[in-house]
Amino acid sequence: MKHRVAGRKLGRTTEHRIALLRNLSTALFDKEKITTTLAKAKELRPFAEKLVTLSKKETLHARRQVLRHIHNRTVVAKLFDTLSARYAQRPGGYTRILKLGPRRGDNAEMAIIELVGAKESEEAPKPKKRKAASKKAKASKKKKTVKAETKAGEQKKKTSKKKTKAKTKTAKKKAKAKTKAKKAAKS
Repeated sequence: MKHRVAGRKLGRTTEHRIALLRNLSTALFDKEKITTTLAKAKELRPFAEKLVTLSKKETLHARRQVLRHIHNRTVVAKLFDTLSARYAQRPGGYTRILKLGPRRGDNAEMAIIELVGAKESEEAPKPKKRKAASKKAKASKKKKTVKAETKAGEQKKKTSKKKTKAKTKTAKKKAKAKTKAKKAAKS
């Protein structure tokens, strides 16, 4: 029975799991939005929110406690300077989990975990049609460059053929002149 056993093991040892949560929280505070599996996101949420709550204290002891888990000093500085000010009046709930659906390779449930109030979440997402149109434009540009390269290659071939023909003609003339000179020398 699984009474009073909280949390997920995520198929890792304790040390590996803690390292994973530290790396994920560092990336989350740095980029403010990351994509991961749903189980990892659900496990990351309380870990990251405790660090934000610590950063709101703004004491040296709190900074050192956060540095135990986040080893990147620039991310810790961002956490204490900008993020703690952003969430000063908020009593909790600093992160949001958005489900994405299954991953293509192994069908793992994916999710986006982001900090509430991040700039990217406030902006409207761009439609995918523009990306498809830009892919078509890139493909047509590639075709044009390939055509231009083939035309340039053909022109180079033509000029090189002309040069080789001219070289062979001059070489033939010189060879004839040498044979004439040898015949004249013999007679």
